[in-house]
Amino acid sequence: MADLVCELFEPIQEGTLVDATFGGGGHSLRLQQVVAPHVRIMGIDRDPAVGERAAALGFDFIPGDFADIERLLSAAGVENLAGVLFDFGLSSDQLDDPERGFSYHRRGPLDMRMDPGSGLTADQVVNTWDCRSLARVIARYGEEPSSRRIARAIVANRPLADTLALAEVVAAAVPAALRRKGHPARRTFQAIRMAVNDELGAVRTGLEAALGRLEEGGRCVAISYHSLEDRLVKQRFKKGGADCVCPSDLPICGCGLTAELRPLVNGSARPEPAEVEINRRARSARLRAVERLAA
Repeated sequence: MADLVCELFEPIQEGTLVDATFGGGGHSLRLQQVVAPHVRIMGIDRDPAVGERAAALGFDFIPGDFADIERLLSAAGVENLAGVLFDFGLSSDQLDDPERGFSYHRRGPLDMRMDPGSGLTADQVVNTWDCRSLARVIARYGEEPSSRRIARAIVANRPLADTLALAEVVAAAVPAALRRKGHPARRTFQAIRMAVNDELGAVRTGLEAALGRLEEGGRCVAISYHSLEDRLVKQRFKKGGADCVCPSDLPICGCGLTAELRPLVNGSARPEPAEVEINRRARSARLRAVERLAA
């Protein structure tokens, strides 16, 4: 959805634009063509491997989790933002590297940490959490209907040594009737990854802080790949767009509500079929965008 991202940020004439999920730098490179030379683009990512790539591409880079964007920007001396981009979820580099443990197609360690230096790992979740906690996480983050069966199977087959062992146990636990759409371990791997990285907490905290840093006319674009992430973005943007709700016959406003955000996209935007043909991972993407009305 790079074309739409560029279109949404094109009106920005000056200031700082933060790519809060820098990854491979694809979005920043495209944005540079649109907003340079008057707009400074900065990257943020918690994957330490990204820093070298950003430096090689010539971008200013701040290592860290976008959930901590308030502190990161303050430490970098950045006050207000002209724009901020969030592209949630995994980068292709992370998914394609078996040593990161994200893939259910390749053998790798049970890791799944976006920041390899952080604490909780997938191994701890898979091999030490009790059955109830496992089922709850798989149901909540993976929206997996067979969460209890899967959790029981994981506990019964411990210890699980690697990603393929986990994928095989999960696949065997999913009823045959539910194996027709995609890999049967997809939802479980997604759920464990989201728990390991506290992804929903990061979305909630990082989005709120970024919106608070937007200057008047500043823009926020968020791309989500999971319904729970998209719901958080949708609710926050809707809340920011709420205006006076007083009855029309009331002479003056009594509620005090004033819209702080203006939607730039009608609902959410989806990738074009041609893009999905090129990149199947884009098929679940939802893009939402807003402009700050008052700082």
